[in-house]
Amino acid sequence: MSAAHARAGVRRAARPSSLRRRLLLGILLPVVLLIGFNTVNLYRQALAAVNTAYDRTLLAAAKSISEELDVQGFDEQAVLRATVPYSAQEAFEADNESRLFYRVSDIQGRLISGFEELPFWRGRIPDRPPYAALVTFYDEHFRGRDVRVAVLLQPVASAGGRAMAVIQVAETLELRHTLARQILVETLQGQAGLVLVIALVVVLVVQRATRPVRALSATLQARPEGELTPIAAPDAPRELLPLVDATNAVMARLRLLLEHQRRFMRDAAHQLRTPLAVLKVQTQSALRGDMPPQQALQEIHATVDRATALANQMLSLAKVEQARQEDTARACDLSAIVREMALDLSPLLAEKDLDFSLSTVPTPVRAHDWMLRELVRNLLHNAIRHSPPGAALAVAVVADGRAAALTIADSGPGLPPELQGRLFQPFAGMTPGGSGLGLAICQEIVSVLGGSIALENRTQHSRVTGLDARVRLPLAGMGEAPTAEPDLG
Repeated sequence: MSAAHARAGVRRAARPSSLRRRLLLGILLPVVLLIGFNTVNLYRQALAAVNTAYDRTLLAAAKSISEELDVQGFDEQAVLRATVPYSAQEAFEADNESRLFYRVSDIQGRLISGFEELPFWRGRIPDRPPYAALVTFYDEHFRGRDVRVAVLLQPVASAGGRAMAVIQVAETLELRHTLARQILVETLQGQAGLVLVIALVVVLVVQRATRPVRALSATLQARPEGELTPIAAPDAPRELLPLVDATNAVMARLRLLLEHQRRFMRDAAHQLRTPLAVLKVQTQSALRGDMPPQQALQEIHATVDRATALANQMLSLAKVEQARQEDTARACDLSAIVREMALDLSPLLAEKDLDFSLSTVPTPVRAHDWMLRELVRNLLHNAIRHSPPGAALAVAVVADGRAAALTIADSGPGLPPELQGRLFQPFAGMTPGGSGLGLAICQEIVSVLGGSIALENRTQHSRVTGLDARVRLPLAGMGEAPTAEPDLG
């Protein structure tokens, strides 16, 4: 399977939601919710308006009935008579849907005219009636149907009497419900049209707004594999510029990393080829008997040692790069590791009879134990190798503010000017007996730990008197106790 097919399979397996879909949902969902809320409120307001209009008609019917009332007698002896005209019911029966029921009673509830089974009203008129009359409205269930009832207290007076009549007019709700449904349907149709218009506008706007993103994606997908040149996006909107700049920065770092790896592999292959070629010549010479066996074995042994040291250094460099991707470091005491490495290298110190001095204070740093061992071993070994016999070599570890400072001061010849600019490149400062990777490993370790390293010539009266290797590493948090790890190197 090709790399392109593999990438396509990964894209099919996990398809995150698109920016366009998120924008559409983020814009349309609140709009739909707001329109739905407004529709409900509008329907309620329309229904209230319908009830008000039909309640007014009910009141008009009740007043029409009150105009046909007559009374004989006063107060308790009063006798009411009612003649309800057809015009009082005409407004409700013209639609062939609603039914009108009425009841005329005296104040004690005795039926004067109308439907006896319509329950007599026994409520009270509100202090502020909705109309300029003693009227109130309520909902009732009559003959198996829901009705709206208007109650009018109407004083009746004539030359022959005076009394109070209670007029109840009930209307079934079919027409009201029909009109309310019609208002709801028309409202929903209008709101649906509005939603469609908004959705169309949003789609067009989102389509236009995301066009630069799609163009940038197409540009990146059209690039051949391995091309890491910066992205040119002159027409990208201002909001995309941080993404373009960040992508260019990542590709620049990746390009430098790949160049570094290619150069390292090229140099490593060359450096490994040399001891292997030498080893082959030595074995052929030993087989032909060109030198004594003991001498041949010693030379072969020295060549194998150099190749082994080079391979170990290359593995250490790869191990540091792997640790860069992990976060499993713990607090380690740098001063304890420096003392331990000085003890391990004491035979080399004694062999050159160096005037060695060591000054340390507890300095916890967050790192892997093997990293610090590799760092100190390489720097201290270089200092011993370049120091003349009997010279001074001083090592100091102090806590400098928020950093642990390690200084190794030798009395060697220092650094030549042409080497200072490429000192930490692999195989740049290779010397006889060295692998050329020690300082590169130190640089990588310090970079992973977030510190700094510098090698500077120490001068006196314009004369180089030695080399100072200075390393600064961030101190571990105050709550972390220094621990020791097994040597994984």
